Amino acid sequence: MHLPVSLLALISAAIAAPSGGSPGYDLALDILRRAAPDSPSGDYAPGTVDCPSTRPTIRSASSLSQSEQDWLQNRRANTIDPMVQFLRQANIPDFDAPGFVNSNSQNFSIVPNIGIAVSGGGYRALMNGAGFLAAADSRVPGSTDAGGIGNLLQATTYLAGLSGGGWLVGSIFANNFSSVVELRDGYQGSSLWQFSNSIFQGPERRGISLLNSADYWRNVVDQVDDKRSAGYEVSLTDAWGRALSYQLINALDGGPAYTFSSISDADNFASADTPMPILVADERSPGTGVISLNSTVIEFNPWEMGSFDPTIFGFAPTRYIGSNFSAGSISNDGHCVRGFDQFGFVMGTSSSLFNTLLTYNLSDYGVPSFVASAVQTILADVGRADNDIAVWEPNPFYNYNAGTNGNAGEQQLTLADGGLDLQNIPLHPLIQPERAVDVIFAVDSSADTTYNWPNGTALRATYERSLASIGNGTAFPRVPDAETFINLRLNQHPTFFGCDTSEFNASSHIPPLVVYVPNTPYTAQSNVSTWDPSYEDSERNAIIQNGFNVATMGNATIDSEWPRCAACAVLSRSLARTGTAVPAACQTCFDRYCWNGTIDSTPVGSYEPTPLIGIEAQSAAVRVGAGAAVWAVMGVVGVLAVL
Repeated sequence: MHLPVSLLALISAAIAAPSGGSPGYDLALDILRRAAPDSPSGDYAPGTVDCPSTRPTIRSASSLSQSEQDWLQNRRANTIDPMVQFLRQANIPDFDAPGFVNSNSQNFSIVPNIGIAVSGGGYRALMNGAGFLAAADSRVPGSTDAGGIGNLLQATTYLAGLSGGGWLVGSIFANNFSSVVELRDGYQGSSLWQFSNSIFQGPERRGISLLNSADYWRNVVDQVDDKRSAGYEVSLTDAWGRALSYQLINALDGGPAYTFSSISDADNFASADTPMPILVADERSPGTGVISLNSTVIEFNPWEMGSFDPTIFGFAPTRYIGSNFSAGSISNDGHCVRGFDQFGFVMGTSSSLFNTLLTYNLSDYGVPSFVASAVQTILADVGRADNDIAVWEPNPFYNYNAGTNGNAGEQQLTLADGGLDLQNIPLHPLIQPERAVDVIFAVDSSADTTYNWPNGTALRATYERSLASIGNGTAFPRVPDAETFINLRLNQHPTFFGCDTSEFNASSHIPPLVVYVPNTPYTAQSNVSTWDPSYEDSERNAIIQNGFNVATMGNATIDSEWPRCAACAVLSRSLARTGTAVPAACQTCFDRYCWNGTIDSTPVGSYEPTPLIGIEAQSAAVRVGAGAAVWAVMGVVGVLAVL
């Protein structure tokens, strides 16, 4: 990739600059830290390379990859200290929780194994999920204060996202595992998280992408054409993913050469100092518009993409997707391909439902006419009925597991938005028995109701799927109907599912405890439409702030014991495995937050929850600092020290 002279000069200045630097110096170092442009073409198109001496193959999903197993040994060890800090902050009475973890720190079958799953829901999901991750991140000011849940992120092993939640997870890892505060506040000259300019307009005319709307879209179209010219089929997902990247990846032109597999080479990930990111998509059979609970769920992680489902039941090396695999291998005279796992394309695949935005009224957003022509060209190739899919050709699972893989005979693997099977929370990768996750914090920003609030639909979908043959030995806690969620207010505060493990007597294993964290109004009406394309900074910040309050129950002003209860949820499965008596304080928490099986299916009319703290009171008292804000809420709730 050829860098423009101005950027080369900036980097040269950075190298020569003294300590303390300058705005340009800081920006250049930031770019240099983003060591992810791994495509051999130096651009968006994949490139042909010589295969490594050990040629890539498709492996069975009967176990975790050796790469993941090796990484887990370091990651689980690295979670001990932050987990101890998290438990120390929680201060469970009459129980030495830090001592419990420390005394078992060499036995990972006892130490809690934590996962976080961030739902889809467009920018609403990104922003609400960002608030949760900010609250869980010890790097964020205020997260470890009284009432906070800081260090939870640092103690987490797996971080999964799909669709809008995948934009959040992807953006964090594309940008060197930056904190939400860093991403929110951005960098000088960067379009990172600048949602006030919609994806149709492109980045502001400043900084490292000096583009007007026409130039921005011409770059997008040209990059997609480069991939087509290199001999690969393209879909609207290519254009959507390229456009997304300008907002989500802090690199020149949205980092067209950045790959998802390059995460595995990042120092902080390779040393297991971060959780493992997983993005989720669904497989769709060619020629159909149906995504059902029987559809194969595909995951992308830094080493592999594939599925534990009994259909494909295999994984391909992410770095070499795009190579011509057949029956699990590449022919001896075949070449390998790298760069097909372009970062934006993976995020776009998980959120392909939004492709349809590129087919409607682009002129209303001032999009140049040549973009509409380019869209029409792509639609002519893939068909309007397939405008919401991502084309992965060649199919890495061609002729693989032909007895169960219904698409083994297809040259294309067609993938779609990970939430289209109603499993809008990416729980599937985290309930696999091989991963032995103990607790999942399920952050739900779904728009299940008329006014875009969740009602547990995603949980029910995963539960129902676990009962079918496609579940392939997974288990999931029982959850109630939508009416019960609303009538019992299970969607207005955290709720634990799976507390009573006796319900799993017929299962081969005990699944994770699910801590359901639904989007609900604390200090902002965070139920914005999934399809809203732009947000002013004040709106963005207010919804992130609301997500912080959802995660902490208003910095424990709604329930002063919430951080303790979150800690009890983390410990629950470990206590059961070791036969350790449940501390009285934890039992109180379980009595308060565990769903006890009660059903109230009374029909629900319009569901419009009222703010739990008060939007007007809070919006009048915002104080912004250099990467943090303190929101003062007057009256009975006292003062919240937050982002």
